[in-house]
Amino acid sequence: MEAFFENYQGATYALLQRLHAIITSLPGVEGRLTYNTPFYYRNTWICYLAPAKDGSVELGFTRGSELSNEQGLLDARGRKQVSGVVFRHVSEIPEETLLEVLQEALLVDELHSQNKKKKKN
Repeated sequence: MEAFFENYQGATYALLQRLHAIITSLPGVEGRLTYNTPFYYRNTWICYLAPAKDGSVELGFTRGSELSNEQGLLDARGRKQVSGVVFRHVSEIPEETLLEVLQEALLVDELHSQNKKKKKN
């Protein structure tokens, strides 16, 4: 993952590093490059980081439509399943709020994992 991050400089690199640290601080979450994009898994895909040409980074949630978004942080931008939040500077990251969203995403991940196990039985 570090090799991917090293392709970026300045604020984008700092954003990628900070978001990666926050996401991987959660129990059982690991990052892997998939489709040349940093995806984060526990049982299934939870979220991903998508750097943009303008230097911003989107933290996208693969099951964003299933999240409550009580915090008002996520924006679907016309997408049916994925929701995300775009950051331009590390100082913009509301860490406590982001951790709440990530915890909810882990709950959704757990529910999907349990449902898959039930279908197999």
